[in-house]
Amino acid sequence: MVRPRWQRPRPPSRSALDRGWARFVAVWASLNLVWVAFDLTYVALRPFWLQRNLRPIPGVPLTVPLQMLPDITPWVDPIKGIEPHRETQAYLDQFQRLDAALAGASAPFTAEQLLLLEQQLELTEQMIDTNPFQGSGQSGTLEKIKNRLRDRADQDSSKQAAAQLLSPAWLERSPWQQERLFWRSQVLPLVETNYWRSIDENAQPTNQGWRIDLLVFQWVFLIDILVRVVRLRRRIPGLSWRDALLRRWIDLPLLLPFWRWLRIVPVVERLQTSGLVNFEPLRAVVSRGVVALLALELFEVLALQLIDGVQGLVRSPHWPQRIRSLRSHQAVSRSEDERQLLELLRIWGPLLLVDVAPRLAPELQSLLGYSLRQSLDRTIVPAPLRQLKPLLQLESGLSTQLAGGMVDSLLDLSRSTGDRLGRTDDAQLEMLQRCIDRFWDELALSLQTGPALERSQELICALIEGLKSTYLSQISRARITSLIEELDQLMASAPPPVSSSEEAPAGE
Repeated sequence: MVRPRWQRPRPPSRSALDRGWARFVAVWASLNLVWVAFDLTYVALRPFWLQRNLRPIPGVPLTVPLQMLPDITPWVDPIKGIEPHRETQAYLDQFQRLDAALAGASAPFTAEQLLLLEQQLELTEQMIDTNPFQGSGQSGTLEKIKNRLRDRADQDSSKQAAAQLLSPAWLERSPWQQERLFWRSQVLPLVETNYWRSIDENAQPTNQGWRIDLLVFQWVFLIDILVRVVRLRRRIPGLSWRDALLRRWIDLPLLLPFWRWLRIVPVVERLQTSGLVNFEPLRAVVSRGVVALLALELFEVLALQLIDGVQGLVRSPHWPQRIRSLRSHQAVSRSEDERQLLELLRIWGPLLLVDVAPRLAPELQSLLGYSLRQSLDRTIVPAPLRQLKPLLQLESGLSTQLAGGMVDSLLDLSRSTGDRLGRTDDAQLEMLQRCIDRFWDELALSLQTGPALERSQELICALIEGLKSTYLSQISRARITSLIEELDQLMASAPPPVSSSEEAPAGE
């Protein structure tokens, strides 16, 4: 079975140290890509990292706890300049005091317990009015809290629902041990997600992640890029430092402090060239899909542009001038092309006249003899005498002898002409060149003085127009797909490249 081209053996690197370093940098770049993805998505996913609960279906109260994950918010929040919001933190602290006071309590409630309920209600109404979630871009979180309060109390107003849920009458009917479960599972987790984030001197949200990126990852990338540039200049001594750096343009995103998501490109390239991961099958599938989508439109545009360009040249009224400009003395830049054409004629003339034509002697004699017999039979021999076999045999022999003599004469002439063309003769080349120039002159003159130019243009343009409609109508996506499959078969059946120790190592 023929192996795909991405499974063929690759030429080995120059040393095990190079391979080890390339793989280390590839792994380090992959870790950096993971860090970049985490850094870019941490603020948006902070509720998940804070509570470590996965909600796979938005809007559905289905929660998958992932408590085995560590709580990383105490370490990452300072990097992002995130601090607890004063208002929501006061709300959480007040609820802790209320929960401790009502633990195991029953009606009638004490004055302290009633005061804590009133304070909790005031904080809830204040949170609804001021919307402290707006600063962190989580206004939808407050709407979730209000909806859950309304659903719990079956009220149309969130404030009325909060007043009902925190009233002594409600707590007499529904014990606090049940109510606290609602608050701790439905309300407080949403309140905990709120935060306050500082801004720097550029009026941008604080983010110190670049320090980790620089101190842990980017210095390694800088060393690797310099090593690759030095190797490239050693392999190509005439290459300047600027050109060598430009050849490693794909590594530029590794050093940029912005657009860091572009680092996926050099990471994929390093994983591929280091041999840790083979992305060639995936690249082949993706490129095949892209080619299948774009090839039809691309082929149609190119074919139409080419055919329209040919039609434009054909419709041009300057045909005789263009034909006359083909003469060898019209342009100095074409003199070399004319000499090459003459040299080609000098090589092919003897080849055709001396070698090829004599081998066609039997076929030429048969063809010419048949033509002579037909001519004699129709013009010379009367119809009543065509039934006599001796006369027919005489006619056949005569035509055969005439055909043989004519072919022999023509072949002798061709041999002698070919021999003369094979010799280097400046006078002969000059006469041949004058003959070609005279041909272009006479052709241009005939087109100028006769009606052939306009009629020829019309006919050729009509032929091209028919070709255009026929060819473009036959192009289809099925045909493009079959061409791609044929290309894959050809590439798969091609012999594997021969590995050589002189080839450049992968990744340079």
